Amino acid sequence: MKYKDFYNQSIDQPIEFWEKQSRIINWFKPPTEILSQDEHELYRWYRGGKLNTSFLAIDQHIESGNGEKTALIYDSPVTHKVEHFTYNDLLVRVEKTAGFLKELGVEKGDRVIIYMPMIPETAFAMLACARIGAVHSVVFGGFASNELAIRIDDARPKVLLTASGGLEIDRVIPYKPMVDDACDQSIYKVEHVVVLQRDFVTAELKPPRDRDWQDLYENAPRQGYVELDATDPLYIIYTSGTTGKPKGVVRDNGGHAVAMKFSMEYVYGVSQDDVYWAASDFGWAVGHSYIVYGPLIHGCTTILFEGKPTKTPDAGTFWRIIEDHKVNIFFTAPTAFRAIKKEDSEGKLKMKYDTSSLKRQFLAGERCDVSTLKWLEDLLKVPVIDHWWQTESGWPMIAQMTGIETYPVKPGSSGKPVTGYQFEIIDDAGNLMPRGKEGSLVIKYPLPPGCLPNLWNDVDRFKESYLDFVPGYYFSGDGAYIDEDGYIFITGRIDDVINVAGHRLSTSDMEEIVASHSSVAECAVIGVNDEIKGQVPLGLIVVKEGVDIIPQKLEKDLIEMVRQRLGAVAAFKTSLVVKRLPKTRSGKILRKSLRALANRETIALPSTIEDPAVLDEIEAIFELHRKAD
Repeated sequence: MKYKDFYNQSIDQPIEFWEKQSRIINWFKPPTEILSQDEHELYRWYRGGKLNTSFLAIDQHIESGNGEKTALIYDSPVTHKVEHFTYNDLLVRVEKTAGFLKELGVEKGDRVIIYMPMIPETAFAMLACARIGAVHSVVFGGFASNELAIRIDDARPKVLLTASGGLEIDRVIPYKPMVDDACDQSIYKVEHVVVLQRDFVTAELKPPRDRDWQDLYENAPRQGYVELDATDPLYIIYTSGTTGKPKGVVRDNGGHAVAMKFSMEYVYGVSQDDVYWAASDFGWAVGHSYIVYGPLIHGCTTILFEGKPTKTPDAGTFWRIIEDHKVNIFFTAPTAFRAIKKEDSEGKLKMKYDTSSLKRQFLAGERCDVSTLKWLEDLLKVPVIDHWWQTESGWPMIAQMTGIETYPVKPGSSGKPVTGYQFEIIDDAGNLMPRGKEGSLVIKYPLPPGCLPNLWNDVDRFKESYLDFVPGYYFSGDGAYIDEDGYIFITGRIDDVINVAGHRLSTSDMEEIVASHSSVAECAVIGVNDEIKGQVPLGLIVVKEGVDIIPQKLEKDLIEMVRQRLGAVAAFKTSLVVKRLPKTRSGKILRKSLRALANRETIALPSTIEDPAVLDEIEAIFELHRKAD
C-alpha cells in the first residue's frame, strides 16, 4: 500500500483504521469501544480492553519461543561494562523487582518515582511497575532536588527508587543527598526510598525509610502480571510548563501499546530480527518509548547506552557501538552529531569502524539543520531521516513512514504527517493559513492512540494548554509551514519568532544559514531587545575544533550570508563566538535562557540544564560585548 492511501484511511475512517491496528497487539480481552469520551469530554481509546504492557514486552515473546533471544544490551563506556539480557533474563529481573515493590505495599494505581541513571535496573523498575499496575514516573537522575520535590508532591509516590549515584563522563554525581533534600522539601512524605548501591559511590541509608535494593531483590518472590484496563495509566512524564510548574503528561496502557507496536513497524521499519538503538535517556519520552517499550513490545533487541557521544572516550563511541552490536536502526538527537562533528569534522574516527549493519539513521529532539543532515548523509551513506514529535504524543507525529513507503527527503523538513495526525497552520487569530504560509501548528482533535489523554490530576490545565487555543484542535506550541507537496517544516517554538521593526522573522531560518558556514559547529540565534526595532537577532557561534578564525571576519561572512538569503530586513549584524551553548540533558539549546541573559532579565535556572556553568560563561561574554559597544 502507498503512504497516501494508508494515511487517508487513518483520516477518513479513524475508528475503523485504529480498530484494525489494535489487532496487532495481544489483548487479554479486546476493546468494546474503539473511541469514546470520558466524564470530562476528553477522548479515550480502546475502552473495555484488557492487557498488560509488561506482558507484551516480555512474556508474549517467551510464550512464542523467543525466550533466549537477546532483548536488551547494556553498553556503558563510563563503567566499562557490557551486558546482554535475554527475554528470559528480563522476566526474572522484572518479576523479582515487581515482587519487592509488592512487599513494600505497592498496589495497582500507586505511584513510584524512579530517579536513576542509565542502567538496566531502571528498565527493570519501569517494567515491574507496569507489571503490577503501578504508575511510574521516571525523573532524570541528577535533577535538582527542588525539581524532584515538586514531582514528589504532584505524583505522591508510595516508593522512590534511586541509585547511589551516576557518572557524567568521569565525574561522580551522588544521587542520595539530592533525594534526601527533595524528601525534606516535599510536603508529601514518601514511605520508602530504595537505593541501589553502585561500585563507585556508596550512599548512606536512613532507616526505616531507606531500604537497600539488593537486599530486597534477593529475598523477593517473583511477581506475575495483572490484567489492566486499556485506559489505566501506565506512567506520568513531566514536561516543562510556562507557569514554572511541570505538566504531568499521562500515558495510558492500551493506546500506548498500539502506538508503540505500530510505530516500530510502520514509522521506523524495524523487523523483529533487528537491533534498534535510541541514544537517549530514560528521563525523556524517547527513553520510555524507544529504549524500553517500543522495541520490547515489538520483540527486537534494544540497546541501553550509558555514556555521551564524545569524551566516553572520544567522538567515535557511536560508531564503535554500531559495529560491536550490529545496530540496524539508530535514533538520536541532531545535537549529538553536532558535538561529534565539532570534534571530528572529517569523520576520521568513523573510518575505524565497520558500520555496514546500519540501515537507517533517524534524528529528532531538535530541528536538524541542513549542514548536519548533509554531513551525516555523506558520512553514513544510508538514509538520514529527520522526524518530529513531542513528549505529549509519545511517538512520531511527522516522519517518513519507512515501513510503508519511502520518498525523497527535503532538507529542513521533518517529512509528512504520520497516520492519524491531521495538521493545519493557523494565524494569530485562529484562521487557517494556505500552503506555504507560516503560522502556528495545530492538530485535529482527537489525537491518535498513544498521545496524552490528560494531565495528571489537572484536567483544567490540559484543556487550557492544548485545547482552548482553537476549538477542535490540539495546540502544539510550534511554528511551521506546509509546502505544496505536503512536507511540514517546523520553524521552532512560537516564542522563537522575533519581531524586527514589525517583521515577524524565524530565528531558526537564520540559524540554518549561520550553521551552513564551514567554520561553524553549531549555533543559536536569539532575539535581543532594541529601542528602535523592537528586537534584533544575535548569533552565538561555536567554532569547529582545530579551525582558526578571526571573529570579526566570521561575523562579516555571516552578516553577508543572512543578508543574501533573507534580505536586509533580517537585521542580522552581531555574532559572538562562545565555547559551548547551554543545553538540556536531552540536547536542546536553552534559547529562552539565552534571551533572558542577553536582555538582562531575571532567569530561573532551568531544571533540565546539563551544566549551569555555561550560562555564567555566556553572561560574561555578553558583558564584555556591552562594554565594547
